[in-house]
Amino acid sequence: MAVAEQKIPGPTNGWARLGNATWAQSKLTLQRKRAQVVIAPMAVLLFLTAWALISQFSRLPPYILPSPGQVWLRFLSLGWPTLMRHVAVTMSEVSLGLALGMAVAFSLGYVLARSILLERLLAPYIVASQSVPTVAIAPWLIIWAGTGIPSKVLVAALIVFFPILINTITGLRAADPGLREVMRSLRATRWQTLTRLEIPAALPVVLSGLKVGATLSVIGAVVGEFVGADRGLGFLINQGQGLYDTALMFVAVITLGAMSISLYTLVTLIEHWLLAWKRDL
Repeated sequence: MAVAEQKIPGPTNGWARLGNATWAQSKLTLQRKRAQVVIAPMAVLLFLTAWALISQFSRLPPYILPSPGQVWLRFLSLGWPTLMRHVAVTMSEVSLGLALGMAVAFSLGYVLARSILLERLLAPYIVASQSVPTVAIAPWLIIWAGTGIPSKVLVAALIVFFPILINTITGLRAADPGLREVMRSLRATRWQTLTRLEIPAALPVVLSGLKVGATLSVIGAVVGEFVGADRGLGFLINQGQGLYDTALMFVAVITLGAMSISLYTLVTLIEHWLLAWKRDL
């Protein structure tokens, strides 16, 4: 009587299954990216279509709701060089404010992450500073720092400070306690512990806070320009409001939206590059 041979899956079959799973995952990722590339333009097209239909059939005057075509004509009449001069001013305020807010938030976040007592002492004041609207603080900063770029930088730094600080504290404390014990047993210095354990563990959370801070920095700069400025995208919005030039306001707001999306995308690319090691694990 012949005994049926039992087929035992060898290592080759295991590698084949692993290769098929990896190929399927790569295919799914590629399909998602293609869907995102198609969906984004379609969403913009649908938005513009709805906007044009509403402006046409509602019969609202242009100073209340201009059509997309009227906004485009106002953009052309404003001129690309003029718009770019205002964009350069606002972008410089945003960049400097984001850099200042990040530097202060990272430094203070490291100190507070290592000292629970100091965190409990300063937490009420930090939270209270965020409960006051930035619009209420901006006039003080304009008086103290003048109507130039420094006051706008301070407003932008103030508004990005809190989310980056909280994420820095949370991220630095997210390091594995067991790995901390290993670093102590190896007599690692504070610098070695920071650069080889705490910063890699904190990066995902810190970069998430940086995404929020990058978009909020645009709001901070524009709030400062609302209070007092003679150039910048916030100044264009104020000018359009005073002249009932709603199309000009739309041009400035759309430009601000594009600026926020660009900053968010830039931080996302930096995150993708810095966290590449996690995808290789």
